[in-house]
Amino acid sequence: MTTILHPSWVTTAVSPAHTDAVRLLREYMTEMVDRYHRRPARPGEVDEALAELPSDDLAAPTGLLLIAHHGADLAGCAGLRWHPDWAELTRVFVRPAHRGTGGGAALLAAVEQRARAAGSDRIRLDTRDDLVEARALYARHGYVEIPAYSHGPYAEHWFEKRLS
Repeated sequence: MTTILHPSWVTTAVSPAHTDAVRLLREYMTEMVDRYHRRPARPGEVDEALAELPSDDLAAPTGLLLIAHHGADLAGCAGLRWHPDWAELTRVFVRPAHRGTGGGAALLAAVEQRARAAGSDRIRLDTRDDLVEARALYARHGYVEIPAYSHGPYAEHWFEKRLS
């Protein structure tokens, strides 16, 4: 199913093993490693991070992965993990060349639509302290900080948005 929520942004659900998904998830993780260490990733670090935090559960029946195109360009991704009554947002990424063009908002709208359709009443997420742009995006779109619901090694802020 393809979703068009902004005239120039189109999202499509794909397997995490899809060529475009693999490319985007590697770029996402490279940026996460670079920012966390405040230096370029060293050889093997991105592969280690991908192994530590795999995305293969972002497929039915445990989750969903959306890739986004901005015009003809592969431009971003976002994933959901299903929990009883709620969904967990993860892997929100917009390629640098497409930032500031509405991609974050388009991805959030698409995952929220998919979560509602799946019967989720809210979306939760955790994020790191250094991802200030992500935290600002979530706040702008109605996500509010909540007490910790997870204990991941990089979870420092937790957000939730009610979908009803």
